[in-house]
Amino acid sequence: MSAEATNSVTPGPMPGAVSGPVTPTAPRRKARPRIDLRRLGRAALLGPAARGRLPDAISHVVDAHRAHHPDADLEPLRRAYVLAESSHRGQMRKSGEPYITHPLAVTLILAELGAETTTLTASLLHDTVEDTDVTLEQVGEQFGEEVRYLVDGVTKLEKVDYGAAAEPETFRKMLVATGNDVRVMSIKLADRLHNMRTLGVMRPEKQERIAKVTRDVLIPLAERLGVQALKTELEDLVFAILRPEEYAHTRELIVRNSARADDPLAEVADEVRTVLREADIPAEILIRPRHFVSVHRVSRKRGRLRGSDFGRLLVLVNEDADCYGVLGELHTCMTPVVSEFKDFIAVPKFNLYQSLHTAVAREDGQVVEVLIRTHQMHKVAEAGVVALGNPYAPAPDDPADGERVDPTRPGWLSRLLDWQEAAPDPDHFWSTLREDLAQDREITVFRPDGGTLGLPEGATCVDAAYAQYGEDAHACIGARVNGRLATLSTVLKDGDTVQLLMGQDPASEPSREWLEHAHTPAARIAIQRWLAAHPAQAEAQRAEVREDRRAPGDRQAQEDRRAGEHAGAVRPAPADAIDPDGPAPEQAPVRPATGNVLTDRPGATVRLAGCCTPVRPDEITGFAVRGGAVTVHRVECAAVARMKDGGRAEVDVRWGEATECRVTLVAESFVRPHLLADLTEAMALEGAEIVSATVEPPTQQQVRHTYTVQLPDAAHLPALMRAMRNVAGVYDVTRARPQTQGG
Repeated sequence: MSAEATNSVTPGPMPGAVSGPVTPTAPRRKARPRIDLRRLGRAALLGPAARGRLPDAISHVVDAHRAHHPDADLEPLRRAYVLAESSHRGQMRKSGEPYITHPLAVTLILAELGAETTTLTASLLHDTVEDTDVTLEQVGEQFGEEVRYLVDGVTKLEKVDYGAAAEPETFRKMLVATGNDVRVMSIKLADRLHNMRTLGVMRPEKQERIAKVTRDVLIPLAERLGVQALKTELEDLVFAILRPEEYAHTRELIVRNSARADDPLAEVADEVRTVLREADIPAEILIRPRHFVSVHRVSRKRGRLRGSDFGRLLVLVNEDADCYGVLGELHTCMTPVVSEFKDFIAVPKFNLYQSLHTAVAREDGQVVEVLIRTHQMHKVAEAGVVALGNPYAPAPDDPADGERVDPTRPGWLSRLLDWQEAAPDPDHFWSTLREDLAQDREITVFRPDGGTLGLPEGATCVDAAYAQYGEDAHACIGARVNGRLATLSTVLKDGDTVQLLMGQDPASEPSREWLEHAHTPAARIAIQRWLAAHPAQAEAQRAEVREDRRAPGDRQAQEDRRAGEHAGAVRPAPADAIDPDGPAPEQAPVRPATGNVLTDRPGATVRLAGCCTPVRPDEITGFAVRGGAVTVHRVECAAVARMKDGGRAEVDVRWGEATECRVTLVAESFVRPHLLADLTEAMALEGAEIVSATVEPPTQQQVRHTYTVQLPDAAHLPALMRAMRNVAGVYDVTRARPQTQGG
């Protein structure tokens, strides 16, 4: 493993082995101080202690381990350290510290998270096979087959190139090893955290390369394994390297808030303590400061930050029932923000996370977020799979037959093992994996029998079918969502109830069009495998699709429809706004313009094209469409070039005396509560009539709004766009641009 660094890239103190790079002034549990690597180095150079005694150099690891496992057998740790220290003796990190300080620091991180003795033993030895003369056979003889398995897995991970040129097959093997024993990846994540903490001696370009790999691959894996304590610190360290200016600004915000005389979080914490004391509910109330990336996200989402935005309250209780008791007391005695309530106890997240989320409002308008969970839930929330101990140890009453069983593996890893086996080739596995890792949110939908399905945000009924039935989903013919019939392309929302309707024909085949609606690797791979195995049926489906697209309407109507599609036409207007003899709704999604545009054709109805929504003083042109109407486009609209290339004659059109106009605007903003209401109110105050609006699903805390608006005068357009940009959270407003021919 990289023996390369010491100087931390994170300026400022970092309280504890797995915490973020901030030391807020809010009261919190006393953190374990950061280990002094120089002291560790001196202890390591002195060699192991007398036989039978624990070496001084691992005393801090032992203390952390005993805090979680007071009855643990420490002899394997002593022997592992003796072997690791003697094997690495003489090896140095680039910082000049003895190399043994690296496996010690990695093991301390895992001990702080509550890892069991076998994991810590393997962690101390994780570099011996790669960097020294120690063999896997020696490890197995001295420490048993389980430690050998873990050391072998971590050694294989070290040979993986995570960069853009990584061999997909190697990465595939790495993740298969992770799925077989999640402790392999736990050690790898702790190893990467220590190397990221001490990355300062590396060249800037290498720091950036390592940070990007950490961001793209290892942080998503940490999220899916539920190891939030590692994930959040890795995020902050990556943030400091890749976005130093924004990191410095965020740090300044945190420092400035720490200097405040008043602390709304502390005040609300005292109120909560009083409420729960009077209700006789034993609880521990802590203030959890947000880490750097979290503060940065909140500042982008809400604009100016207030004191309550820099942290959250954490209420820890003893029993599950107490969580709901605390929730009831808070909602009774304080002002709840109902829209902020989420129950992850009844429906845990895909990575084992359980907690109640709520928020209470202060009289000054500040909102304080509150997390409510048991002590055990908190342990799992912080350490994820690391907190589960040895998931492969058989229960006391089960025969030890040597089979490796993992009853606690998170659902994401179980699904990964299923679809990696079904992937047709390593390249396809790699691409679908990257897509899956990019999905940072998951929804839960319910089956009629009360079971649940965990799916990525944006999943459709097609995805639900393959998640529930595997390849038997080829026979799916429809679905009911919340009791209503729905197409298989319907996008599901968190909490929906989905009943999948299955056909009886065993020879049922999936539709090629399902690929357009499949978002999960399991669904896409299953459909593609079937198509590859049945080329004749797949070609017949392609021919049917081509014929279906050629059939409706005459040639002119088809051209109109294609022009509207290629130019990015917006959703159709209401039925009463479209002339029944006019062009297809996809081509003309707006009501006729009244007197705003003139043409020399007597009695012709003039429409402004929805693909480019021209307004005065845009240069315009027109085309005759079915029913005697004339559709008006901006001259640079992509549809104009396509219709001219197709031999369509232009119609002379010009702006009339009326100043009324209709235009499509695109607003890009960060996600925040009440944004839509504030934006539409600002538009109404400028005299804009909203004809239609589309809000796309948020991605990465950003959201895109598209509005078609009617203005009494085109001269009002600049003022309207300024008013929209002035709404908190909106960072850009533009007119919908016509696509170029190449686009």
